[in-house]
Amino acid sequence: MREIKELLVSKINELIDNGTVDRVIGWKAGEFCYDVSPAIFTKENLDELVYNSFCGANQSKFLVGAATMDVPFRAPNAPEPPQPKKILALLKPCDCYSYNQLQTEHRLDAEKVYALGIPCTGMIDVNKIKAKGITGILGIEEEGDTIKVKTLYGDEECKKSEVLLERCMVCKGKNHVAGDELLIPDEEAPEVPVSADRMAEVAKLEAMTEQERFDFWRSQLSKCIRCNACRNACPACTCRTCVFDNPKSGVAAKVNNTDFEENMFHIIRAFHVAGRCTDCGECSRVCPQNIPLHLLNRKFIKDIDTFYGDFQAGTEVGVRGPLISYTKEDCEPSIVMERGN
Repeated sequence: MREIKELLVSKINELIDNGTVDRVIGWKAGEFCYDVSPAIFTKENLDELVYNSFCGANQSKFLVGAATMDVPFRAPNAPEPPQPKKILALLKPCDCYSYNQLQTEHRLDAEKVYALGIPCTGMIDVNKIKAKGITGILGIEEEGDTIKVKTLYGDEECKKSEVLLERCMVCKGKNHVAGDELLIPDEEAPEVPVSADRMAEVAKLEAMTEQERFDFWRSQLSKCIRCNACRNACPACTCRTCVFDNPKSGVAAKVNNTDFEENMFHIIRAFHVAGRCTDCGECSRVCPQNIPLHLLNRKFIKDIDTFYGDFQAGTEVGVRGPLISYTKEDCEPSIVMERGN
């Protein structure tokens, strides 16, 4: 990743110097080596940009505000304000699907963005490292598939393929489906170490009895603290006013008072993004309670593929999803109902 970072900084400087962009959405290190968050950089603070295996955040969501299609109010006969230069977005292959989907939904203006496709070798889940009993982490370095962890108690090692984010374990591939330019041609980009069956966990849930499934989700959703991290990070959640923030909705709340409210929040959110979710995994990645929220969305994806044919949201700009387009070959509602029972 160090070599990719050097190429990336060089390309960013080139794009800023030639006037293509004037700022970039990148990643900034936090208090810990694994605490990396999105941030906007200019030429002045570009030395703070990092790109490593903890840059898992999907940057597409942040373009909704930075490259909005909303037209600001301008008084009659007032001179047009100077147009800002484009903002540079660094898109990993999996981020591109959300970027395309947001354009399809007219939630970002691609004319205001310069999308640079960057390679990814898989992002690390620090919780999986800690689950191995490795604590007091001071620093992490990569050497191929080996992760070397420096801790307060000595040095430890583990395999990168064992501590990847769940979404990287089922990687969609290294090819970018969007972007104005590629930092490294896709055919030359490194591969992600593993690729498992994306629907394997969903199949396990489907094999359970109804009571077992209910008990599983109650055990998970009961941990929810309504921090709204899943909603705030999700590229498909872009409503100007969320129903859960609208005091007139009757469901606005800052905490869950009952089991019903715990279920309702996540079920409604999953229904709202059905057919639009690109399966980027941000909901589960940012959840401080480690609830596997992506499984709700992935269940919808699996059923949509089964009933209406294989569909990947965000593959192309402008493609209508199965739930908002009708064909004579669509299955009857009774079939969907019977499957749900």
